[in-house]
Amino acid sequence: MTVVFITFEGGEGAGKSTQIALLLEYLEKNKLDVLCLRDPGGTVISEKIRDILKDKKNAVIAQKTEALLYLAARNQLVEELIKPSLAAGKIVVCDRFEDSTIVYQGHAGGIDLDELALLCHFVSKDLSPNLTFYLQLDPALGLLRKTGQGELDRTELKGLEFHKQVAKAYDARAKKYSERIAVIDATLPPDTIHDIIIKYVNKLRRITV
Repeated sequence: MTVVFITFEGGEGAGKSTQIALLLEYLEKNKLDVLCLRDPGGTVISEKIRDILKDKKNAVIAQKTEALLYLAARNQLVEELIKPSLAAGKIVVCDRFEDSTIVYQGHAGGIDLDELALLCHFVSKDLSPNLTFYLQLDPALGLLRKTGQGELDRTELKGLEFHKQVAKAYDARAKKYSERIAVIDATLPPDTIHDIIIKYVNKLRRITV
């Protein structure tokens, strides 16, 4: 059975949640069995770890501790939900996955990329998305969007320079893995972005059937 595993990536305020919700609605209307998740999160254990990572009171989390917490949450998500769902033939859509770790904790956070890649492999083995949507947005605009939506969390408060490094790393990663990562201008109207996503998803489904 060929799996369909789709992830969404991007900086803060890029609109991933909106597009995931629209994609879920589309897939369900077409009577497809789909599971939408977020990383970190999705399971009881992973959500508890997410609370630790997002709480701005925990500003003193060491870089390696942060990375290991993200990876622990992901391993629980992979073992408890992602692998069983893909094995059952479900389409799995996830808000963030391994790309986020490499970008946020590696390139922007300063952790050795080779060490981090080994840890990512340890956590998810050979599991990799078939298709990743990178919603590309200027980090200053993204943070402005998030500020307008309410109180910022621990990650969002890391400052503009940190998020510029995130954006730069995403851009480079998208070029390196262009066969998997579809870059979409996040300043486009939501409906236009959704239409682009649907074209990619339908093409993927034809390939994987």
